[in-house]
Order: sequence, then C-alpha cells, then structure tokens
Amino acid sequence: MNRRTPLYFQHEKAGARFVDFAGWDMPVHYGSQIKEHQMVRQQAGVFDVSHMTVLTIEGSDSQRFLGRVLANDVGRIRKMGKAIYSAMLNEQGHVLDDLIVYQVPSGYLMVVNCATRDKDIEWLTYQASAMLCTVTERPDLAILAVQGPKAIRQVGELADVRQNELINGLEMFQGGWCSNWFIARTGYTGEQGLEIILPGKDSVGFWEQLMSAGVSPVGLGARDTLRLEAGMNLYGQDMDGTVSPLESNMANTVVLEGRDFIGADALRSQLVTGVERKLVGLVLQGRGVLRAHYRVFCDQHLVGEITSGAFSPTLGHSIALARVSKWSGECTVEIRGIHHTVDVVKPPFVRNGKQVYKPL
Repeated sequence: MNRRTPLYFQHEKAGARFVDFAGWDMPVHYGSQIKEHQMVRQQAGVFDVSHMTVLTIEGSDSQRFLGRVLANDVGRIRKMGKAIYSAMLNEQGHVLDDLIVYQVPSGYLMVVNCATRDKDIEWLTYQASAMLCTVTERPDLAILAVQGPKAIRQVGELADVRQNELINGLEMFQGGWCSNWFIARTGYTGEQGLEIILPGKDSVGFWEQLMSAGVSPVGLGARDTLRLEAGMNLYGQDMDGTVSPLESNMANTVVLEGRDFIGADALRSQLVTGVERKLVGLVLQGRGVLRAHYRVFCDQHLVGEITSGAFSPTLGHSIALARVSKWSGECTVEIRGIHHTVDVVKPPFVRNGKQVYKPL
C-alpha cells in the first residue's frame, strides 16, 4: 500500500485524480491541470508537498558537516532563517539529490526529495557519524506551498498577529519559526508565495481555511509545468547520479574556492578538461509538444536529448530543458520522425507570469 499525506481525504473530497509518485498516493490534478496552472500564475493555489522529506541537522559540527556534503556553502549564510539551494554530490561529482537548507536557531532545517529519501538519509547519517552532529527525520511535519501573485496576501488574511509579523519581515529565500510552524518565502513555481512546514495534525485545518478563502488546490501536473516554465530542475529527469551540477545549469550553486566538499575534486577536473554537456532551454514556436527523451539535433548532428518538456500554458507553445553537447547552427527536435526547428534559450522561461527567456 502506498503512503498517504495527512491531507489525502481532503484531496479525495476535492475530486483529485491520484497517481503513484515514488510510493505515495498524490493528486495529479483536480479536474483541469491547465486551470490549476493558470490559477497559480494569476491568483493563488496550494500544493500539498508533504511527501517531501524534512530533516533537522543539529550539533556543534553542523556547519562543518554541511560544508562537507553540500556543493553550495552554508558558511555564506549571514542571516538567521536564510536558505541556500544546493546539490549533494558523490565522489565523482554527480548529483545524489538537490535540496534546500535553512539556518535555524537549533542548527539547520533541510528539505530533500521523497524519491531519494532512503539513500539521502543513509548517506547523510554515514557522513555525520564521524562528526558531532545528528541528522533527524521529521515525519510528523507536513508541507503546504501556497503560490501565486495573491498568495502572500491570502495567507496573511488567515494568519494571526505573530504569523503576519513573521511573514511581513521575511526576505526572499528566508524562513522562520512561529511557534511550531516554519514559514518561508520559497517555492517551485517562479511566483511569489510561501512554503509552510507545520505539524501534520494542523495541516487539515489550515487546508480547509485556504479552501474557504478561495485558494485553489493544485496537483503534481500543474506543479511540473509551473516549475518547467520557471526553469527549475526536477531530480531524476534534469539531473541525477550520472551528471554533475556543471552539466545541469547549476554552476551558480557550486562554491569551489577554498572548500573541500565531497565531489569538489571531480568538479575541478571537469572545469579543467571542459564541461562537454550543458542543460539549455528549448522553445518550439510551431505546433507540437516537446517531451522528455526526444532527440536534439544541430546542423543535422545528434547533440543530445530533452530531459523535461511540455506545452507551456502561460506562453502558449512548447518548451523544454535539454542536455546537449553543442548548439551552433540550426537546432531541431525530432518528433515522430519529423524535425521541428527550435530556439535555444537561457532558462527560466517565465517569471511572475511574464516571458523572460533570452536566446543563447
């Protein structure tokens, strides 16, 4: 039997169609994926992402430990509650997972992907075993992501005085505790919004409040098209244990200078020899939909393949991320035996509901 979040019956009541996602019964949509996508771009929607794994890192060696296991540098955090996005690498410099970690008064709060939960916890626990720190899973916590141009205002109308004071004082990519709720200005959509980590027992009541306030439930389908428009990677598609962050449009999350994290030497070697493949954006202005694993050609030579692709409801045409070895000359994607010309661009494609991509 698959696992279920505390909100399973709320999804069922809202008419969700469920899918198996990494061993969890999760809502893929509530009737119309496109409408849910547009609600997030135009108003506000809420995602149940309680399948994600929340970990606490505590102890006197916590910063040293994270400096060893993360490609990004937690030492650059200068304000309590600030977060960094990072890859966690193996010795070959390949991506074991991507994650967010926040500095909190007790140490650090980390959110990792559910599909990599077991191997992440095993890896982190092993690396921490020689240090004065502990890695603790928090399965008692749920996560709700409220996203969209009206999201912060609508949450604020439901929040109490202390929660509003916290929300109003947050910077982008920063969170903080308010009693036993952790509220952060983060998201996976390219819109304004909040991600709220709260006790599972509180999640049903808060969900019902959001529904009564007119916030729309949004499933995994729209979450995927929203994150793709925002140029955000999905682990297992756009990067995995076979590629490095330098090949995954994540170079800006790697801090090499003066650091000795796991995988650093492999990345330094890759920079010396040259990064042969890069993750780029593709735009198809004509008819057709770009899909994962479709082959990419430049000047009629096979140069790579699409890692994620979909029709963009915001832009009205198809977009994709692709890992390619080069992109000079005319580039095409083969769709059912026919080559369609595409533009190679720099992601993201959309921010705050507006087209922002630029040609490479």
